[in-house]
Amino acid sequence: MNLADAKRVLETALICTQQPMPVRDMRALFGDALGVDTLKTLLAELHDDWAGKGVELVNVASGWRFQSRPEMREYLDRLHPEKPPRYTRATLETLAIIAYRQPVTRGDMEDIRGVTINSLLIKQLEDRGWVEVIGHREAAGRPALFATTKQFLDDLGLASLDQLPLLDSPEQASQAFESLVSLEEELPVPLPTEPNPAEPELQMNMPLDAPDTDATPPMDGNLI
Repeated sequence: MNLADAKRVLETALICTQQPMPVRDMRALFGDALGVDTLKTLLAELHDDWAGKGVELVNVASGWRFQSRPEMREYLDRLHPEKPPRYTRATLETLAIIAYRQPVTRGDMEDIRGVTINSLLIKQLEDRGWVEVIGHREAAGRPALFATTKQFLDDLGLASLDQLPLLDSPEQASQAFESLVSLEEELPVPLPTEPNPAEPELQMNMPLDAPDTDATPPMDGNLI
């Protein structure tokens, strides 16, 4: 198979897959006949081929995928006018703490927010696939350590945590959750081959939070 045919096969596979495709799967696609460097070259060419179109090829945490560009969102939303529930400030603050300070325990989060965090809030983030327990701290009670997942990065269209908005000063810590809101609002849509209206992968239809135990006071500078 020549490289032109290989690029066509790779493009087709990327368009048809419903999940980001890692390089190891791309190699399996060609029976390991193509090396990683060759695949990277083909991916770069495909990225350039789709430049200027409404769809782009991007690298997220779990692999590569085609997705709509952010500026297409307002038009695509007209096909599905129902808006997903928006997250409470308590949810976004907690998610921001985990994202920027991971790994953290529930106690760490409560120290930063200054209030008790409802256990259902963390469970909802776990059920959404955005956070997970990656271990336990060697302390009294061995509290669970929480961190974000690859799904969290995939859903925000990011390849790594390094691409999260930077916080230039401690004073910006209380605004970290707003950065996540901004990313969510600009979230592009992936291109599944058989869209399932009941499972819009990136609509983020997480249930509304159970009431938090606080009046959502601002986060302090300890986030940095």
